[in-house]
Parts: sequence; structure tokens; C-alpha cells
Amino acid sequence: MSNRNSVLEVFNINNNSNPKKYINVCAPMVRYSKLPFRELVRGYNVDLTYTPMILAKEFKNSNIARNSDFTTSKNDKPLIIQFASNDNVELLKAVELIVGYVDGIDVNCGCPQKWAINEGIGVYLMEKPEIISDMIRTIKTNIPTLPCSIKIRIHNDLKKTIEFVKRAESIGIDFITVHGRTRRQKSTEPVNLNAIKLIKENLNIPVIANGNIFTLNDAEDIYNQTGVNGVMCARGLLRNPALFAGYDLTPWDCVENFVRLSIAYGSNHFILHHHLMYMFEDVMSNAEKKSFNTLTSIPAIIDHLEEYYGLQLE
Repeated sequence: MSNRNSVLEVFNINNNSNPKKYINVCAPMVRYSKLPFRELVRGYNVDLTYTPMILAKEFKNSNIARNSDFTTSKNDKPLIIQFASNDNVELLKAVELIVGYVDGIDVNCGCPQKWAINEGIGVYLMEKPEIISDMIRTIKTNIPTLPCSIKIRIHNDLKKTIEFVKRAESIGIDFITVHGRTRRQKSTEPVNLNAIKLIKENLNIPVIANGNIFTLNDAEDIYNQTGVNGVMCARGLLRNPALFAGYDLTPWDCVENFVRLSIAYGSNHFILHHHLMYMFEDVMSNAEKKSFNTLTSIPAIIDHLEEYYGLQLE
């Protein structure tokens, strides 16, 4: 697994063989953006994927945590591992364990959950740029060939955000993902596209936009209004993993592919069931959803899909 391509190559899209305007990115999602799902979306025009957010301290200290949080394969690239940390030494030790198995690391500066803020990680770090600086410098000094990025939210005062991202760029960040909401905004509130555009205009490194992407048209609109280098999707891909391939709803072959991958990689019942509920959200009747929610094993799920949808795994 040591001969990984640089993740930065994925941004070099302005050429005759690949005339895409921007790259399509699958977001880091707790529980959901694991290996079977990452491999699935790569087959539907996703260019770059992330692991779920992983706590660097736990990853460093526990072999059980490492085996639970991270698996990969020869097809799983380019891949970014996202760590949550506020300690440069702990982060470096975690990263040293993963070098050669990923194409880059991302430091989470955007998780708005209360537990993360209480732990001094996630969006808490948006008020502590010196901590981010220490962590990135440490990684760049000790592992200079590994691309580093951060995923952020915006401040109420955009001047602070511009200062934050410029400081990050000056210490060697290779690219930045911007979720266009503040730490207190809900997911139902509009994304601030002007803020993302302003950040893009003030940086010389690639910028990925994140937030409120549920269709391919949404992705196009965000690109057209901000000029970013990439568009990252989370909830939209859960509902429709083929979104970036232009499908309005999850195609049936996508469901079959995901079930095959989940079985092959040993996914548990909980993850498989939740993914399928997202994919069938706009297809199943309320009565069928209630019935599907009672299924408590993978064989029961497969039987249901075979009986009602003609699932064929062989």
C-alpha cells in the first residue's frame, strides 16, 4: 500500500483527457463514509473520498480503535483520512501509523457537536488558529511529502475567516474545505456562498465547497457561484450515491453493488440497514419502511430485497 499517488494530482483536471470543471468529493461522515460506501461512490463519478472523522488520541492508543475506524483496499484511492485533535504530538503519532495507507490527512475544524467543542476539537479550533498552526507545522516538518488539509466552518465575522485561512495557507496547508455555515447554524439554513467565494478569491491553494448539495444541479450552482476547485457532498450522497453521475434517485444497480460490497467487506447489520434506509427514502412507502425497520439481520435484509426488488447477488 506504499505506492500511493499524491492526492494533489486529483485537482489537475484542466486537461484534454479530463475536461471536468471541478472534482466531486464524498465527505467525511461519522459511521457512514467507510470502505464499502467509499468504493461504491467511486463507481459513480466521485473523485476523492474521506474516512469518517477519527479521534487521533484514540487511534494512537488503541489497536481496537484502529481496526474499527480504518480499513482500506487497493481500490480505495485517492483517500483522505480525517483526524480530530488539538495536540500536535498526538496527531503526529496517529499520522505516523497511517503513512503509506492514505493519500493525505485532514484536520477537522468544523464539527459543531457539543461534545467536540467540550473536548477542544472540531469547530472549537476556529477560535484557536495557533493550535492548528502547531499541528500542521509538526506534520509538514516530520512528514513533508504527505498532503495536509483542513475542513472548516465560517465565522460570523468573515474577516476572521479570511485571516484564519490565509494563516493556514502560509504554514503549508495544501487545500481547504469550507462548510458555508457558522458553528451555530442548522443544516436547514442556507449556505453562505458569498463567503466561500471570498475565501476562494483570497487563496492560491485549491478550495472545496461543502453544504446543501442534493442534486447535480446543486453542485453546478455552487461551482458557478464560487469558482471552487471541488464540491463536497454528505447527506445528498447518502440518499443517492449516484448523485454525481447524474441520477435523480438511487439506481437499482447502485443498491445491488452496495449490498455486495458490504457483504464482501464484512459490514455490520446496523450500517448496511441505515445506508439502505437512506437510499430507499424516496421509494419505500411508509408501511414498507416500518416493515423494513424491523429487520434485525443481514440475511433478513437480503431476503426482503430479493422478495420485493429482485435482488441478485450472484
